[in-house]
Amino acid sequence: MSDQVDSAEQCVFCGIVAGTIPCAKVAEDATTFAFMDIDPGSDGHLLVIPKRHSADLVQIPAEDLTATTLAAQRIAIVALSELGADGVNLLHCSGVAAWQTVFHFHLHVIPRYRDKGKDRLELPFEPGRLADTEAIAERARKLAAAL
Repeated sequence: MSDQVDSAEQCVFCGIVAGTIPCAKVAEDATTFAFMDIDPGSDGHLLVIPKRHSADLVQIPAEDLTATTLAAQRIAIVALSELGADGVNLLHCSGVAAWQTVFHFHLHVIPRYRDKGKDRLELPFEPGRLADTEAIAERARKLAAAL
């Protein structure tokens, strides 16, 4: 799926896990590592990664995906209470076309605030615009049949 894949040897996130690249660490356990994003979209924006290198959503083993998602949930709950966030987004980008720039699976935990002084993110699309229902149903049939 990835248009570009970094090997573990050249991966910046693997360097962060190894301690050769500095970061503002938030949490770590046997499988995952969480650290602050250096280009935050909001106050408290951070990344949660598996320690083991996987390029994207297609390549990550199920156990690493599960551990990373559960760590992101735990951190999101704390961000809501400790940072006074009004909501939270979890975001994953898989492939260049989906805005992936670092090819090591990661989840963005992005606290969201009504106060725009703390939150510079905006939706990249306009919700509430209904699409062709027959086209939606056809895509659903195609996906369901492949599953």
